[in-house]
Amino acid sequence: MAIIETKKLTKKFGTLTAVESLNLKIEKGEIFGLIGPNGSGKTTTIKMLCGLLLPTSGTAYVLGRKVPDKSITQSLGYMPQEMALYEGLTVHQNIEFINLEKWRDSL
Repeated sequence: MAIIETKKLTKKFGTLTAVESLNLKIEKGEIFGLIGPNGSGKTTTIKMLCGLLLPTSGTAYVLGRKVPDKSITQSLGYMPQEMALYEGLTVHQNIEFINLEKWRDSL
């Protein structure tokens, strides 16, 4: 079973196509890196795999489950580069806040 698999995964923002027809299969035990210049769709792809963004078309599977699927969130970790921790919160409170924000739009 593939750990991550995408089939024609596409994300558009208006007229801008950030990810176009991405077919990807990562098997258990493989080491994989998303490498490319700024604006090439790396972050958008990761956000779709985490369920933070819905694809415009195509499908994504993580751990054999079609994304988005809240049951896989305990197996995923995502810390965006632009994410700043809130100094007034404890580590635990920051984690809780990030988890709430992660699923806010899908509730």
